[in-house]
Amino acid sequence: MPRWLLAAALVAVLAPPAAAADPPRNVILLVADDLGRQLGCYGDTTTRTPNLDRLATQGTRFTHGFASVASCSASRATLLTGMPTHQCGQVGHAHAEHNIHSFRQVRSLPLLLNAAGYRTGVVGKLHVQPQAVYPFHVEAPGRNVVQIAEQVRLFLAGREGKPFFLHVGFAEPHRAAQGFGNDAKQAHGIPAVTFDPKTVALPSFLPDNAETRGEWAGYLQAVARLDHGVGLVLRELEAAGVLNDTLVIFLSDNGPPFQGAKTTLYDPGVHLPLIVRRPATKHAATTSAMASWTDIAPTVLDWAGVPAPKGLPGRSVLPVLTQENSERWNLVFGSHQFHEITMYYPMRMVRSRTHKYILNLAHGLEVPHASDLWASPTWQGVLTRGDRMFGRRTVTAYLNRPREELYDLTADPDELRNLVGAAAAAGVLGQMRTNCRAWQEATSDPWVVKYRHE
Repeated sequence: MPRWLLAAALVAVLAPPAAAADPPRNVILLVADDLGRQLGCYGDTTTRTPNLDRLATQGTRFTHGFASVASCSASRATLLTGMPTHQCGQVGHAHAEHNIHSFRQVRSLPLLLNAAGYRTGVVGKLHVQPQAVYPFHVEAPGRNVVQIAEQVRLFLAGREGKPFFLHVGFAEPHRAAQGFGNDAKQAHGIPAVTFDPKTVALPSFLPDNAETRGEWAGYLQAVARLDHGVGLVLRELEAAGVLNDTLVIFLSDNGPPFQGAKTTLYDPGVHLPLIVRRPATKHAATTSAMASWTDIAPTVLDWAGVPAPKGLPGRSVLPVLTQENSERWNLVFGSHQFHEITMYYPMRMVRSRTHKYILNLAHGLEVPHASDLWASPTWQGVLTRGDRMFGRRTVTAYLNRPREELYDLTADPDELRNLVGAAAAAGVLGQMRTNCRAWQEATSDPWVVKYRHE
C-alpha cells in the first residue's frame, strides 16, 4: 500500500468522530388578537384554555408581560422590529383607509433572518407594512383555526432543511363582523365551548349589565377557540419532528376589545400573557421579570444567533427564563398615537412594579373610540341609558383625562386615584417624569418637542 494511502487510512481510523450538527434554532411566534390574561394559567377560573395551560407547564410564564401599545398594527410592529411605535413608524393601522407604514429603513425580524439563511413565513394575520420591511416568504390569511394549522403543516413541509421563523397570527378572540364569530359555521372538530352570561365573572374594568355579560360570554367562547387552534399548531410542530428544536413564544397584541382595555395604556390593555417554551426547558417556570413586547425581536435574534441592530431599546428575555425574580427588569414603557387614523390621542407610559405614569400629549381632546368598541352592545348600552359609570371608573373620567396620570398599583390596581399633585407622591412623580423623558429621547420620539414648547 502506498505510504500516503496508509497514512490516510490511519487518520480515518484514529481521528475522533465528527461532532453532530447543532440542532436548528427554529422559532414560532403565536400571536393572539385582543386577548387579555383570561387564561387558566393566569388564574382565570371561568375560561377554558387547556392547551395554553399545558404550554405554560412546559416553559416559562411571565407574570409581568406588557405590550408597549394596546393597538393591533402598532403592537405587531413592535414585536417584529423591537421598536416602540414612534421609533418604527407603524403608529396605526396598516389596512384600508388608514394605510400606515413602518419606516422603510427599519430592519425587521424577517429581513434580518432571511439574510441569515432562515425560511420565514406568516400564517394568519400580519397587519403591518410595507412588504419591503416585512419580507415574509409566505402569507396565508385566515380566521379558521383548522385552516391555520393546515397552513402551518404546509409551511413546515416546505422548509427544505432550513431553520425557520414562523409568525402565526390568530384572529381570535377579536370581534368578527357580528359579535365574536361564535354563530358562524365553524370547521369540523372545533369544540363548541360555551359560557352562561349570567354566571361569567366580569373583570373590574367592565360594567355589570346584560350587554356586557352577553359579550363577555361570547369573548370567552372565542378564547376557547383560540386555545384549540394553539393546540392544533403545536401538534403540527410535534408531527413534523421540530417541536424540540423550536423556541415557542405565545402572547397577545393587546387586551380585550372593550373600553378600558384595548387602545388604552391602562393595565387591562397592556398587561398581557407571555409564555415562552425553550426546548432545553421542559418544566414549568415562572418569572416576575417585567418584559416588554419590544424585547421579543431581540429574544428571537438572540436565539437565532443573529446580531440585533444597534439602538434597539429592548433586550433578550432568554437569560431570565429560569430566574423567578430579576432585579434589573423593573420598568416597561408604552407609546400610543392612534388606533385607526381618525383616533388621534397620543400617550406615553412608564410602568414599574408599583406605579404607573401616563403622559397624555393631547389631553385637551376627548378620548376617541375604535370602531369595533364604539359599535359594541356594551358601549351602545352605556350611551342609550346614559350611564355615569363604566366599571369602577366614571364615564367622564374615561373620556376626559388630565395631562398626567400617576397611580399606585399596589393600593389602587384599578388605576382610579390619580396621585399627580399629591405631596406624598411627588418623589415618585419626579422619577417617573425623568424616566419617561429619558426613554423618549433615547428612542427618538418626535414628541420631545413638547417639553420645549409647552
